[in-house]
Amino acid sequence: MYDDILDLLPYQSSFRFVDHISFLDINEVRGDYTLKKDSFFYADHFAGNPVTPGVILIEIMAQIGLVVLGIYLMQQSPKEIGAGMEGRCVPLLTSTEVSFHKMAMPGEIVTVRSKKQFFRFGKLKCQVEMHNGRGELIANGTLSGFIKKY
Repeated sequence: MYDDILDLLPYQSSFRFVDHISFLDINEVRGDYTLKKDSFFYADHFAGNPVTPGVILIEIMAQIGLVVLGIYLMQQSPKEIGAGMEGRCVPLLTSTEVSFHKMAMPGEIVTVRSKKQFFRFGKLKCQVEMHNGRGELIANGTLSGFIKKY
């Protein structure tokens, strides 16, 4: 349903952490990602007892909660940033404040929900949450950044 937005993500398959967007409007995005058991980061984190690294959880939250929403907002308000979304873009994460509550394990599907706090002059700040398939909170916090064209 939101394939046009997903096609604009600047990530290749090994570092794209968005499978599906279930809801998207100017104030909120919801999407999910399946933590693939054969992902490169599980081999050594931790050997024999794989756990998803916190930095990967933040990246998933950023890709769904900040980049997808940012691209959508730039499409909706091209006057905000100049000429709209022609060409490719790169996300620039400027700050994170994330708390972790549960571990995320290989094979789990995680769902991210992000609510816009503000979007002006091309900067987006969001309140983001990640839950597992049982609805348990894995992580939450505030992310902000820019989406820049190149």
